[in-house]
Amino acid sequence: MRILSLPLTLLLLLLTGLSYAQQEGPIKVELVQENGKWTLLRGGEPYFVRGVGGQDYLDQAAAYGANSLRTWSPDNAQFVLDEAHKRGMTVLMGLWVGQERQGFDYDDPKAVKAQLEGFREVVGPFKDHPALLMWGVGNEADLFYENFKVWNAIEDIAAMIHEEDPNHPTMTVTAGLDVAEVQLIKSRAPSIDIYGVNTYAGLLGVGKELQQFGWDGPYMITEWGPNGHWEVPKTAWNVPLEQTSSEKADSYKLRYEKGIANDPDHCIGSYVFLWGQKQETTGTWYGVFLADGSETEVMDVLEYVWTGEWPANRAPHINTYTMNGATAASSVYTRPGSICTIDIDAYDPDKDQLTYKFELLPESTDIRSGGDAEAKPEAMDFKIIRSANGEMEFRAPTKKGPYRMFIYIYDGNNNAATANIPFFVSEDS
Repeated sequence: MRILSLPLTLLLLLLTGLSYAQQEGPIKVELVQENGKWTLLRGGEPYFVRGVGGQDYLDQAAAYGANSLRTWSPDNAQFVLDEAHKRGMTVLMGLWVGQERQGFDYDDPKAVKAQLEGFREVVGPFKDHPALLMWGVGNEADLFYENFKVWNAIEDIAAMIHEEDPNHPTMTVTAGLDVAEVQLIKSRAPSIDIYGVNTYAGLLGVGKELQQFGWDGPYMITEWGPNGHWEVPKTAWNVPLEQTSSEKADSYKLRYEKGIANDPDHCIGSYVFLWGQKQETTGTWYGVFLADGSETEVMDVLEYVWTGEWPANRAPHINTYTMNGATAASSVYTRPGSICTIDIDAYDPDKDQLTYKFELLPESTDIRSGGDAEAKPEAMDFKIIRSANGEMEFRAPTKKGPYRMFIYIYDGNNNAATANIPFFVSEDS
C-alpha cells in the first residue's frame, strides 16, 4: 500500500492541481506547435496527460501521479467533473457516437441530426467547467463498420463543439491504426484536433505509423495496457492465454517508456486502461485493481513512470506457475475427477507474508466485442486436497469441458498478484 507518502515531485504536481481546483469558470486548453513539436497547454502551461481510463479510485489516481481521467460518455458528467475538480484532475469528456455494429444507421439523416443536437445539449452546460480538458468525439466508431459517413457525422459534431466551446480541443478515437481511417479522418473530419488511438501490443509502433499514414498533428494513446485477448497465443481448444500481473507490469513499463514518453514531439499523453475492474474475457485481464480493490504490480509501474519513484510497499511478483508440471502454453488436459497440482513460484519484494486464494471457473462463453459488457461465469465449488507455500492440490471437475483456475496472491498491504491457467477436462487425457 502506498498512501500517502508523497515524493516532492508529486507533491508539487498536486499543489499545481489544487491551484486549478480553486478556479471557477473555464480554463483554456489549446494546442501549439513550435519547431515541429506539439504541446498541449492548459491555462497557458504545458500539460502532459497522465491519464486513467475510468472513474473509480480517484483518490489513488491523484495520489499516484495521474492528472486526468477519461469517460466514454457524458453520463453523470456533472458529478464526474466535480469529483475530478476536487482532486485537481481534468476530464476527457467522451461523447458516445452511435456505432454501426450496434445498429446506428448513418444513412438515416434524422438519427444523425438528433445525435448532433443531443450532443449540443451536452456541450452547453459543461463547456465552462474548470475540470474539462477536451471532448472525445466517438470511440472506435471504425470497429466492424462499412459506412464511411460516420466520419462526416463526427466532423459535424466536432465543428459544432468548436462553435459552442472555443476553449477545448476535440479528439476522436480509433481501434488501433489503419491508413484508411487516418486518411478518412483527415479528409472528412478536419475539425478533429487530436488523433486518439486505443492500442495494446502494437503501442510501440503508433507514433511512426501515424506519420507514415499522413497524420502530422498531435495524438494520444487513449487506451493502453496488457496484451489484448485477441493478440495472445491460444490453447489447443482456442481460448486465449492471459499474462500474469507481473508480465503485465513489464509490458506497461516498456510501453510507457519506449512508446508514450518516447515521442515528445507528437504524443501529448495517454489514458491507461482500465482504472478499475471489469469482466472482459476474464475478470482480471484489463483492470489494474481486483474486484476487492486490491492493487496489482501494474500499479507499482504506473506510480513509477508518473512520478519517478517506486511505492514504499510493492506488490507480490510471480516468476512461474504450472499445473501438473505444465505451463499454460502447453494446453493442459486432465481426466474427470483427477487430482491436479498447481505450483507457483512467487515472492514479495518487501518480504511480506503471502497468502494464496484460488477460484475455479468454467471458461467464459459470453465473449463480446469493443468492450461491451460481459457476464462473469459463476465460480464453482471444488475440493482442495492440500494447500501450502504456493502449492495446491485439487480435484478436477467431473464434467468434461474447458475451465480456468485463477490464482490470487496477497501481501496483506492491499497489493496482490494474479495468474490463471486454462485446462480441459477430457476422458482422452
